[in-house]
Amino acid sequence: MASFRPLTDAYGLPIGKRRAPGEGGRAGPLGLPWQLELIGLPLILLLLIPLLALLARTPLALLSTYLTDARTLAAIRLSLLTSLAGTAAVVVLGTPLAYGLVRRRTRLNRALEVLLDLPIVLPPAVAGLALLMAFGRRGLFGAALAGLGLQIPFTPLAVVLAQVFVGAPYFIKTAGVALGAVTVDLEQAAALDGASTSNILRHVTFPLAARGLLSGAALCWARALGEFGATILFAGNLPGRTQTMPLAVYLGFESDLALAQTLSVILLGISVLILVLVRLLAGSPNGGE
Repeated sequence: MASFRPLTDAYGLPIGKRRAPGEGGRAGPLGLPWQLELIGLPLILLLLIPLLALLARTPLALLSTYLTDARTLAAIRLSLLTSLAGTAAVVVLGTPLAYGLVRRRTRLNRALEVLLDLPIVLPPAVAGLALLMAFGRRGLFGAALAGLGLQIPFTPLAVVLAQVFVGAPYFIKTAGVALGAVTVDLEQAAALDGASTSNILRHVTFPLAARGLLSGAALCWARALGEFGATILFAGNLPGRTQTMPLAVYLGFESDLALAQTLSVILLGISVLILVLVRLLAGSPNGGE
């Protein structure tokens, strides 16, 4: 009796199996040489040289001195607290929203996707002005907020709202991809077994998409941590109250370059760590498949 042989593709791999880039030692389906990447060398140097220059011109002694400075610690503390609070709010509110967007393909949801993409392309200064026009003293809801004894602009809450505004799309888009990759068949099978919707989400959907959700949260946190334009217009640049690390870098550039260098190196280090985390999550079985 003849044995069964699976169908194979042009690379000799079983059909349905993913082929990793460069697998088999080939240059790719088009046979492109690696020298083609040299065309982008000027761009690589443009990205790399300024970062190396920042590190080279910031001695370790400078870092150790300013890491104990009260202004530096205040900016770091405020940045971490507000960005983590904003990211937590985005994850809690954005996860069910992302799930609904990928599971229900309606005209309204497609319009919502456009709205959620808008902060990515909108200049941050415009975002800050829009927030001020909505929640400022003379804004659309200013009188109502004043009647309740609430003031949002130029407070730590304004910092959080600005960070949520610019960071939310990064989480929702990444979360949507991760949640959409969870096959509906698994959810339907759990439903046939009598599981409730909440149990299906908690025990099937969200665990399978967990690495993608974490990756989206990391990207959202990175964007919130580096937010500048919307924050300075909506929250101001008040030391110890609304001055985050990017705002302290801007102020330090005018009055204390060493402080600006120190905070810039710290932000660079955090950014690298976040990117490494995202790459690890994306390359894992649950994140990359």
